[in-house]
Amino acid sequence: MKAARAILVAWAALLALLALTIGASFTPLGQVLPFVSYGIAIAKTAIIAWIFMELRVRDGLQRIALLVGFAWLAVLFLLLFAEILTRAWTP
Repeated sequence: MKAARAILVAWAALLALLALTIGASFTPLGQVLPFVSYGIAIAKTAIIAWIFMELRVRDGLQRIALLVGFAWLAVLFLLLFAEILTRAWTP
């Protein structure tokens, strides 16, 4: 019964974050909008990994695999931002 309650709370949180995503897309946030969207996406990912992938009860190997995946994603974003910042902008 406790697991079903956790799943229902996670489902409600994901729906709330979906509504927040839709609301943010119609709000004129300008340059801040991508960061708000990334923050919401990180929150959704954390809920899915913690509740549905059951990382809260897994041993160290699965958690290490998750951290390595996020580290690789961080490297890819770092390379992307480095490329954007060093790009020659010609009109």
